[in-house]
Parts: sequence; structure tokens; C-alpha cells
Amino acid sequence: MTSRERVRKTINHIQPDMVPFDLGSTGISGISASSLTLLRKALNMYYGPVKVHEPYQILGEVEMDLIERLGVDAIGVGLPSTMFGYKNENWKPWTLTDGTEVLISGNFNTDKDEEGNLYVYPCGDKTCPPSARMPKDGYYFDTIIRQEEIDPDNLKPEEWTKDMFTVMTDENLKYLENKATELYNNTSLSLVGGFGAGGFGDIASVPGPSVKNPKGIRNPEEWYIAHLLYPEYVKGIFDIQAETTIKNYELAWQAMGDKIDIVAVSGTDFGTQRGLYMSLEMFREFYKPYHTKLNEWIHTHTTWKTFYHSCGSVVDLLDDFIESGVDILNPVQCSAAGMDPKLLKEKYGDKLVFWGGGIDTQKTLPFGTPEQIRNEVKERMEIFGKGGGFVFNPIHNVQRGTPTENLVALVEAVKEFRKI
Repeated sequence: MTSRERVRKTINHIQPDMVPFDLGSTGISGISASSLTLLRKALNMYYGPVKVHEPYQILGEVEMDLIERLGVDAIGVGLPSTMFGYKNENWKPWTLTDGTEVLISGNFNTDKDEEGNLYVYPCGDKTCPPSARMPKDGYYFDTIIRQEEIDPDNLKPEEWTKDMFTVMTDENLKYLENKATELYNNTSLSLVGGFGAGGFGDIASVPGPSVKNPKGIRNPEEWYIAHLLYPEYVKGIFDIQAETTIKNYELAWQAMGDKIDIVAVSGTDFGTQRGLYMSLEMFREFYKPYHTKLNEWIHTHTTWKTFYHSCGSVVDLLDDFIESGVDILNPVQCSAAGMDPKLLKEKYGDKLVFWGGGIDTQKTLPFGTPEQIRNEVKERMEIFGKGGGFVFNPIHNVQRGTPTENLVALVEAVKEFRKI
């Protein structure tokens, strides 16, 4: 099978010739720039610094030569923009805190304080306060809370959503159309769309790292409390977000149609290591109706499958996910409470596609031995792979600090065991 045929069978719960493999099609199924550099060097494929296409998490761009070498089956189609609101273009050299030489957008503007902490600016605009900070020797950026004093009687959803959720321009749509057409015609890869904004309450975006002057409740702690104190405010924000997102899906369908197989809808986390962030009742009141609205539109008007990311223990939400029309679950954090691979496959394997769950990136991949990695990959392939409905991907992004020998062990094990 071609990669596209393989993925299409898999997401329709039909057994493919082998388990599809993803590395880098989304911002939650990728690899850190440092680890990507190590992997390319180990495979004698290092031709110069890798590109940091997603600076918030310092993710490296998995380019076509590596996709072909590893047998990766999916690739992302998204806008050349970042979590900080600037465009990826005019690449320039930059050095990560571990000494790795990379390339980063020319619009990436930073300052460093006397302690060595690094600050980045929304849209690269240094006339605004910085929106994120990387500690000295840090791995990632942390968003900075720039919340103004809150007037409970003057909370306006339209102020919160301004500059965050906008209808795509003709220029953006043309870019997506050209990109999808190029990849569809010149590769056999499955295309994953990453152009929506369906992550309601995504705590990575709540502080507004791309917004020059964010308004309203932006502190994550106060945001969760707002669900109880100001429920109509939160729902008003979600109403605007849903309306804009559906409009963008409509335009994106006109631009790309069924060249896209999957659309990444949401990256909102609902789980911790031991359970849910919120009660089932709160999820069903605030989130499920909006998930249902987006999924119903997509399934009625397109051929796309819907991709939802949520870290942690979300086993108690899976029935609700299915009822709301979720097709694909990522990252399938098997180390969290209740997320046993066998249980998940037996109970939900005919209803949900598991995109992830392939290797534990908290313990096994960074701290295990190559043999432990090989055994875990084999086990997950055997459990999840039968009958379709499984795309192998590490559990969330491959982290910086992963030993070279473990990165090599991972890709070798995938190649060895993906045939079921």
C-alpha cells in the first residue's frame, strides 16, 4: 500500500498492510529540534541545522528526506505561523541552550536578562511586553501572564477573542491550497490539516502568547475558576470561537477538499496523570456541546476525520468523546491512570483511532535501554495494531535529552514490528 492508502484504511478501522507511522505531522506528534539533530546525525543525514518550525515547544521540522528514510506515512498541512503569532520565513541561525545549532524564523525576536532568561515577543513586536520566557538552560518557553485588572461586570467575550480567532485570509487559503495540492500530487503521504482553532480552553493559548495586548481572564488558574464564577463569559468566548472555526473549515474545504484526510481539531488537555482536570458535569456543560458542533459540521460537509489531543488520564471522557463525534485520540498516554493499552483497545478500538501510545516519552524513551524500547514498541504494535485503528506515534513529542542510541532503537523497532 501507499502511505495514503495505509492511513485511510487505518482511520476507517480496516486492517492495513502495516501499522502507519507518524513523526511530525502535528505540533503534538513531533520531535524536539535537539533530538531531531541527533537522529539525523546518527543516520548520517545531517546536512546542516534543522529548522525550529514551532518555537513554543522548540520542535524541529521533519523534512521529506527523513520521512522517506523512516517510512513515515503522514505529513501536516498548516499555515507557516507560530504560537507567537509570527510567520516562519527568512530563516536565521540560533543556538539552543544545549548548544545545538538550529535555524529559526527571522521574525523570532528575543531579549535576555542578566540571569540568562530569554524573552520572546508576540508577533515579534518588541514594542509590546514579552509573552513568553525560557529559563536559563531551559528546554521550552513558558507563557507570561499579562492579565490586566479584571472588572467582573465588564467581561466581554469579543475582547478576549479579538486577534486570536479570525477568518482566514485569501492569502492564507491560497497557501493551503497550493501546499495541499503539491503534497497530494507529488507524494503518496496522508495529509493532516492543522489550520483550525477548535481547541476550546486550550491552556497553551489562554494567556494569548500571540496577542499583543490580551484582554480578559488570562491567568490559567483564574480561567478554570471562571467556569464557575462567570460561565456565560466562558461560553460566550466559545460561541465566537466555534463560529469562526466552522467558517474556516468551510473555506479550507473549498480550498483543499478531500486531499486532506484528517483535521487536527483540538489540543486541549483534560487529563492529569491520575484523573481529569474537571468534573464530567463541567466537561459536558462547557466542552462537549462545542466539540459536537464542530464534529457534526465536519462529518456532514467533508470527508475528514477529526483528531483530538488530550494528555493524561481521559478514560472517563472517552464515551463522551465518541458521542460528540471524535474519530482520533492522541497522544494515548498509557502511563496515566486507567489508560491501559489492552483495556483501551478492547473497549474502544472499534470506535476510536489511537494515534499515539507507541512509546512512553516520560520514562522508557529518555531513560530506558534500547532493549526496553524495542520490547515496548513490539508490545504496543501487537496490542493496538490488530484490525486497524492505530497510527504509531510516541506519546506526545519526542523530548530533548533522549539519548542517540534510544532514538535509533525507536526507529529500528518501528521498522521491525510494524508489520502485523
